[in-house]
Amino acid sequence: MPEGTKVTEAVANAASTPEGCLRGVRVVDLSRVLAGPYGTMILADHGADVIKVEPPSGDETRRWGPPFDEKSGGASYFVGINRNKRAITLNLKELSDQETLLRLIEDADVLIENFKPGTMEAWGLGYDTLSERFPSLVYCRISGFGDDGPLGNLAGYDAVLQAMSGLMSINGTPETGPTKMGCPIVDLSTGLYSVIGILMALVERQRSGKGQFIDMTLHDCALAMLHPQGANYLMSGQVPTPLGNTHPNLAPCDKYSTKTGEIFIAIGNDGQFRKLANAIGCPDLADDVLFAGNSERVANKQSLYERIQETLKDKDGDKICMELLRQSVPAGPVQTIDTVLAAAHTAARGMVLDSDGYRGIASPVKFSRSATQFRHRPPRQSQDQEIVEGFDTVWIECG
Repeated sequence: MPEGTKVTEAVANAASTPEGCLRGVRVVDLSRVLAGPYGTMILADHGADVIKVEPPSGDETRRWGPPFDEKSGGASYFVGINRNKRAITLNLKELSDQETLLRLIEDADVLIENFKPGTMEAWGLGYDTLSERFPSLVYCRISGFGDDGPLGNLAGYDAVLQAMSGLMSINGTPETGPTKMGCPIVDLSTGLYSVIGILMALVERQRSGKGQFIDMTLHDCALAMLHPQGANYLMSGQVPTPLGNTHPNLAPCDKYSTKTGEIFIAIGNDGQFRKLANAIGCPDLADDVLFAGNSERVANKQSLYERIQETLKDKDGDKICMELLRQSVPAGPVQTIDTVLAAAHTAARGMVLDSDGYRGIASPVKFSRSATQFRHRPPRQSQDQEIVEGFDTVWIECG
């Protein structure tokens, strides 16, 4: 985006463009719960026509509440990751509904599913079978561990993968021990990686004319999140442990108490450290041989923390943070979710959707021309069943 262009203006200009980047891409979404639906919502937000196919019992997250949406009755968990989709119900254990799915795939570019590996094959709907009939289909399977290796074909769940992957072992404090992260980082990252894989496969298809199979697992994506601790271990051989709010490679990087509340400061180089020392009224810190460089600061992080904390305890933390940010020094107040969602900058960035009774977190991807669209609320179960009740009629266009 040209320098000086305001994001709000770009959003307004994009809103006048009727097509998202993925307009014309059709996705058949057999996934449920989080990783798959989160990924397909990203595709839907940018124009893809996503048809959510649920079993007769529905996506179980429709019932993961309270709170529940008054209009649809759906739980917030479901509502937060299923906007801009159409919904139908099929019982894929039934031959007639399997045939219906095949008819649906005829006009699809992408199929995504997260059944236990082998399930689609048992129904005669695995990739090898589908690719013969639909050679241009991009097929993305999300599973816990894949279908090979000692853990192949086993079910996977976010919190369990946080534990098994080592992510939990580096979260928490020495006192708490390994601690689950507040957000389902494994499911969310798997959804994101799946979107990346799908988009790469669609780009490659423009050259080859062929689709392909994408094998995504929670296990692999969890391991991909192990930075920098994974890299540290592979180089040093030292097993990482929970460090609380500190950083294994940087100092100071921690949470501090101030007169106005808690703040977080993360220093990445010596220049930033000197600016911090000056901003908090302790310029001598930057000249202390114990803190001369990052390696020295890491080695003496506890004494450094205590000196900074003693200085900050009676200062205005919000004022300090703004002063540091203006000098390109990473610092910010520790905010609760209600505070950040009501913040002026959140509004300026258009990050809370509020339309047609729907409220949710908006897509963070902003283009200069292509629209990020809110077309419709998360669907009620079977809301668009007419799609498959009349295949000989005209397709209902999304929009």
